[in-house]
Amino acid sequence: MKLLLALFDLDGTLFLTHDPVSGRALVATLEAAYETRVDPDAPANVEHRGLSAKRIARNVLTAAGLGDESIDEHLDAWCSRYAERYLELLAEADTSAWRSRPGAAQGLDRLESAGVRLGLVTGNPEPIARARLERLGLARFFPPGGGAFGCEAEQRAELLALARRRAGDWPAESTAEVGDTPEDVATAKAAGLCSVAVTSPRSHDSDELAGADAIVDDMDGIVRALLTANRLS
Repeated sequence: MKLLLALFDLDGTLFLTHDPVSGRALVATLEAAYETRVDPDAPANVEHRGLSAKRIARNVLTAAGLGDESIDEHLDAWCSRYAERYLELLAEADTSAWRSRPGAAQGLDRLESAGVRLGLVTGNPEPIARARLERLGLARFFPPGGGAFGCEAEQRAELLALARRRAGDWPAESTAEVGDTPEDVATAKAAGLCSVAVTSPRSHDSDELAGADAIVDDMDGIVRALLTANRLS
């Protein structure tokens, strides 16, 4: 039996606080990279839940009237600059109100103690994700060299595949994805992974998570679902 690889989403799954720094950095760097006006509210007004940074940028720029060819020309360079600008703004931001999902550290400890391997798959660029993990006290669970991040691929399915490759070509049937959006559920199931969906402040209702192998409301539910999947893997 090969033990379970659990791939965790970050925003809405482990990190529950709205972070306006991200939207400010995204808008400013898109305007600079593409020399176009971007509505300051654009990140919230286009589909963004469960999507990579590159995909969100494409949606914002498409809404601003740009075509795919123009978007592709600067997308990689933009993503790196976006992460840099975010860290610059974060250095001056008050994050004392940031909160992880209640019981997150204890739950991740329980999973590691049970032999579950942990990975992070997030639409955030890696520097952004790691800055958030550090401030939440969760960085030790997701060391560099594993997982997959939002500047590395535009489609979430590619990020899931990349994370499994980095884990040593971990088999899909022994992998679970934990997330809070319909996109998380759909991509996990399409890839042949176990899908554990958790409700969050971003969830419209639990019905939109239908199709997941388990739908839970808290960290304890996540842990129980993954331990059950671990026994079956």
